[in-house]
Amino acid sequence: MEFMEERIRRDGRVAPGEILKVDTFLNHQIDVSLIRQIAKALKEHFGNREITKVVTIEASGIAIASITAEELGVPMVFAKKSKSRNLNSDTYKSRVYSYTHDRYYDIVVNENALNDNDKVLLVDDFLANGQAMQGLLDICRQAGADVAGIGICIEKSFQPGGKALREEGYDVLSMAKIKSLENGTVEFEQ
Repeated sequence: MEFMEERIRRDGRVAPGEILKVDTFLNHQIDVSLIRQIAKALKEHFGNREITKVVTIEASGIAIASITAEELGVPMVFAKKSKSRNLNSDTYKSRVYSYTHDRYYDIVVNENALNDNDKVLLVDDFLANGQAMQGLLDICRQAGADVAGIGICIEKSFQPGGKALREEGYDVLSMAKIKSLENGTVEFEQ
C-alpha cells in the first residue's frame, strides 16, 4: 500500500542486522491516523469474512489490532509474553522465537478468550521469519478457532515468513513488502 511505503521512506531508518526502525510512527510512538488507515485497509480486505476477533501478540501489535477490531466491530485479544496473575490457569500456550529480541518466550492466551466458534484475523506490525504468526496459529489451533486471514504492517519479504504462510494457504495482506535493506536502503517489492 502506497501510504505505508511513503511513510517508511520518510521516517523509517535502517539499522545493522537488517532491522527497520519505525519507532517514530508505528511501534513506539504511534501515529494513530496511520494506524486507522491500516485498519481500514484490513477491513476492506477481510471485512466480509465474518471475523469475530482480532488477535495479536503484545506489545507492538496491540495498537494496530485495537483499531482494526474497532473498525470491524469485534473484540481484540492479545497473547501475553508471560503468564501473569490476572490469567487463570487454563491457558493456551506456544513457544516463540523473537528475531528482534533474539530470544525465546512463551505466549499465552486464556482459554475463555478464544474458542471453536471464533473466526479470527491475526494482526502484527512486522512479519519476518514468521515465528510470532506461527505461535498465534498454534494458539488458534489449540482453541479450535478458524483463521480468516493475516494482516501485517511491514513484511520483510526477503525473509521466509510470508512465503511460508502463503504456502500453508493463509491469506496474508501486507501494507508494505520490503525486498531488501542492504546498504542502509529500503527497497520495496513491486
